[in-house]
Order: sequence, then structure tokens, then C-alpha cells
Amino acid sequence: MPTALVTGVAGFIGSNLADSLLDRGYDVRGVDNFTTGRKQNLEDLYPKDDFVFHEADIRDTDAMTDVTDGADHVFHQAAVPSVPRSVDDPVTTTDANCSGTATVIDAARKAGVDTVVVASSSSVYGSTEQLPKVESMTEQPESPYALSKYYTEKLTLQASDLYDIDTAALRYFNIFGPRQDPNGEYAAVIPKFIDLLISGEQPVIYGDGEQSRDFTYIDNAVEANILAAEGDVTGEAFNVGCGGRVTINELVNVLNEQLGTDIDPIHDDPRPGDVRHSHADISKAQDLLGYDADVDFVEGLETTIEYYR
Repeated sequence: MPTALVTGVAGFIGSNLADSLLDRGYDVRGVDNFTTGRKQNLEDLYPKDDFVFHEADIRDTDAMTDVTDGADHVFHQAAVPSVPRSVDDPVTTTDANCSGTATVIDAARKAGVDTVVVASSSSVYGSTEQLPKVESMTEQPESPYALSKYYTEKLTLQASDLYDIDTAALRYFNIFGPRQDPNGEYAAVIPKFIDLLISGEQPVIYGDGEQSRDFTYIDNAVEANILAAEGDVTGEAFNVGCGGRVTINELVNVLNEQLGTDIDPIHDDPRPGDVRHSHADISKAQDLLGYDADVDFVEGLETTIEYYR
């Protein structure tokens, strides 16, 4: 069976992806430095014979060269996430996400891997009024994080022209699900809101709450990664979403309903760098990868709530 390297394996998406690859018979190597990844996300992976973990920074050239040698596919999930975090600390975000990706691509080139699939972001589109977002649109990144993801995907797709590597960049649209960290200033909205509502606390909405997101359950993102690696399309970026959108106000209402709570949110000033609306056109991924969002928003939310309870 093929060997896969997953960077950022202790993260939310990376750990779920590694789990699925192991279930499909892959040998999996994982890399993480625990800057944002969590050791508890690896608890289910450690006992598996076909999983090997390496604690390393993706910017470490020697470490990445060693761990990439012999790999067939590289799934590059490692990054410093969060738009607000990047606004507060652009240097760390840029260094980890841009220099890290360059190091991963170079190691993949030297190792002669078959495929590199990287995590990009819907944030590369910016706040353009056109909805849904289509891959042919001009990118307008509006935060250091979005800019670093723009660089990540462009450098990766360029590798298909420069080297003998098949590549794909996946523009994630607000991925959520089990293992996503609900704590901290930069936590994603769904786990944070679930955690607060379960605790009887009011969630904070930045702005009027009418901003919308194409919330996408983790299983859909995992499937997109594997389809991109195993397919025959190269040098392309793909939206990974559900093809719909939910406002933050609607999200609070649905969570209250599913949790059996009745807690009103607090509204605060909008945050710089946040886009107003996010809605994916997923037809390209459907046509070229055979992707479909098999788990819809409500079903994914129910499973996520069960996990946090």
C-alpha cells in the first residue's frame, strides 16, 4: 500500500485525515511541532502499527527531507491558522505558512513523491460580492493569513510545471467537526460556540451576525484530500465546501435548538480581515475529482455536538 506523509497531523484536519488514510490501508507518517496541534488528537493514532509520528517543524530542512523520503503522497495540512491571529502576528503566520510550504515542496521534489495536496483557504477570495466563489475568480487576500494561503497554493501548483510532481490545492470553506479546539482567543466559531452554550455562557458575534459561511463537515474535507491524491488531475485549485451558506445568527439559532438551550449572543465590533460572505461553487471538484459534500451542515453539526458533549 502507498505511504502518505501528513504534515500538521496533530491538528484537527490532519488527525482526521490520518485516521481515514489508515482505515484505507495506507502507511502514514505524521509530522507536527505542537505549536497549534494537540497531543490528544494523536491518542487514537499512536496504537496503530502503520502510523509513525515525528515531532518536527516543517521549516526544518533536514527533518523534512528524512521524513519525506519514500513517501508516495504528501498531504500538507500544517499551518498557523486564523485570520485574527495573523493580523495580530503577521510575522509568525508568514514564516510558518510560507517558508514551511517551500520546505515541504522542496523535500517532496527531492524525494520524488507522486502527489502533493495542500490545504489552502476560501479566504484567498477576499470580500468580493460575487457569490458563490468560483476558482476562476481573481484572488483578493485581505489578511496575512489569506496571503500566506495564496502563496501556499501558488507555490504548490507551480511545482507541477517545474518538477515531476502532481499537485492540488484545496480551498477549505470553514471546516468543522470533532477534534477542533474550542478554546483560546483564536478558536473557530462552531466549537467555541458549542462549548460556551453547553456551559451556559453567551457566545460573542463580531458584527451584526448576518455575515455568512459555507460550513463544511470534516469528512467532506478528508474525502477531497484523498480524491485529489488518488486522481489524475494536477496543477489545479479546488473549492472544498458544501455549496451553501449559513449566517452566524442562524448558526446560533440552530445550536440553541440542537442543544436545547435558549441563550442570546453578545454582539461586538467586526474584526479586521474577516470576509463578509463565504459560499463555495463546488462544481469543479465534482467534475474533476468526483467530490461531493456527502455530509450536510445539519448532520455534521449533530455529530460535532455529540463529540463535545
